[in-house]
Amino acid sequence: MANLPPSLSMKSVALSGASSSSCNDRKLLSAEQLILDLSNPELRENALHELSKKREIFQDLAPLLWHSVGTIPALLQEIISVYPVLSPPTMTPAQSNRVCNALALLQCVASHTDTRMLFLKAHLPLYLYAFLNTSSKSRPFEYLRLTSLGVIGALVKVDDTEVIRFLLQTEIVPLCLRTMENGSELSKTVATFIVQKVLLDDVGLEYMCTTAERFFALGRVLGNMVTSLAEGPSPRLLKHIIRCYLRLTDNPRACDALGSCLPDLLRDATFSGCLYDDPPAMQWLQQLLHNIKVGGRAPQGLAHMFVN
Repeated sequence: MANLPPSLSMKSVALSGASSSSCNDRKLLSAEQLILDLSNPELRENALHELSKKREIFQDLAPLLWHSVGTIPALLQEIISVYPVLSPPTMTPAQSNRVCNALALLQCVASHTDTRMLFLKAHLPLYLYAFLNTSSKSRPFEYLRLTSLGVIGALVKVDDTEVIRFLLQTEIVPLCLRTMENGSELSKTVATFIVQKVLLDDVGLEYMCTTAERFFALGRVLGNMVTSLAEGPSPRLLKHIIRCYLRLTDNPRACDALGSCLPDLLRDATFSGCLYDDPPAMQWLQQLLHNIKVGGRAPQGLAHMFVN
């Protein structure tokens, strides 16, 4: 292009810019039409599928979804429609796929800087909690739980105390603990990531360490996960678990308690091979053990250290 005459070179650039602009315009028109289709029950299923599949290529899809008339109510209608098949668990794969497509669009809204707080102030995460409270391990339910966790994960990715306060007030931690106990490896990983992000906020750490009940509920679940990972290692999940433990040592009373309830499997070389290729995780584990050794006191009568 550098060897072309200036007039031709500039014409080529102009055509390229026009082509790019035209392509973006077509994508915008396509997204707008699909969003309009969401309000039509007969066209909604296809619109949900297409928008969720192409949401990464549609720029500013979240504001379009949020500000278009009737779109969010249509997505909520999809979510509420499967409540009756949660218990007893009779949801079909087709029903699960359809509502997960709606959840994927809500995740888009939860991720965008312009719509995240609007999403939160409308208390939309509460509509997802019924899915996190299910216990069926069938694929449709597991897919639903995982997609719901993805929406919550999108909220906590950005460090914001207001988000953490909202989630704590709506009891997200017990729901995450339930998934950490009973979910698939991937669901456990996302749920543990959410708990980790809660703990990394000062408000979240204080919440988890205010009472013995909360602390030991978390400690029991983390300990059980460590035991299960000894049989089937998952480096990514283990990394999140270690980070949760390490953050707990920033609270003096929790650090004392961990002196007796930290799993022995984290104290010996059980996971050395699992963490070999992850220097940050290995460093976190070493720091965790150091903090407990330096900060821990006599591990007797631990419950009295927590204020009910």
